[in-house]
Amino acid sequence: MKASERRGPVASVAPWIVAGLIVAGVVAFASSRDARATLHCGPGLEPRTTRCCAPGQREEAGRCSGEPASCPPPLERTAGGCVAKPARISIAAGVLDRSASDWEAVGAVAARRITIDAFDIDAFEVTEARWARCADAGACARLDLTGEPGLPITNVTADEAVRFCAFEGGSLPTPEQLAYAGAGPEGHRYPWGPTGAVCRRAAWGRARGPCARDAKGPELAGVFPDGATPTGIHDLAGNVAEWSRSADGSIVEVRGGSFRDDAAASLRTWAYRTNVPDARQDDVGFRCVYAAGSTRY
Repeated sequence: MKASERRGPVASVAPWIVAGLIVAGVVAFASSRDARATLHCGPGLEPRTTRCCAPGQREEAGRCSGEPASCPPPLERTAGGCVAKPARISIAAGVLDRSASDWEAVGAVAARRITIDAFDIDAFEVTEARWARCADAGACARLDLTGEPGLPITNVTADEAVRFCAFEGGSLPTPEQLAYAGAGPEGHRYPWGPTGAVCRRAAWGRARGPCARDAKGPELAGVFPDGATPTGIHDLAGNVAEWSRSADGSIVEVRGGSFRDDAAASLRTWAYRTNVPDARQDDVGFRCVYAAGSTRY
């Protein structure tokens, strides 16, 4: 028997072994890359382990600690961290078109047109700094805060959110107001426009990917300016989902998706989930609405 014939079986098997090793290597490499999913941060912030912190800060137990060396706009520098200064945005009267033009909304959204009166709305989610002021005034419950003043307040019930908004001279948004603030008269799919649920625009997919891994909480309110509405409202998609309640209190929903949501559909301006009003969740916060023309702060 010739030497080439003796090597035949081995030669025929070897390519399959090599191919299997190559495939296994590619899968292992992809898995390792997936495990190290890039932590996407807004401009002016730096990635740490699970959080985006300002220059000069370090991450400790999921918290950005230490005085920041600088803060990106629209955030302001404080001894406790970067904080979005409270501001209100005026929303002109218009019509909210819930025609389910987005194919993913078919069967999930009842087609209707709703007339929306003019109102003002917080430009940012209510932060721990704002909640602390309300608690100091005796109008809000004293909650366990992280000590990071620029983070949105979470683990708050719908009724507690209502009381805070009343203290501020406003109310909790209705589902229609919150949807209209994000969709605008154009009926945008996302608060920033019709397309592009990418990591630089919102804090989403940060627990299981695609924008990060192992996040246990939201980012600072206002750190993704590319995801703001054309009128200047931040974080209507992602970061924390937000309480809304109908005027008669019969409907309670959370809208906008949160840092935990890993599906872009959760960020749509029509997306919502019903919630128990007294539920406390680490990915649910809120903002307030006010009578039109009360943009002073």
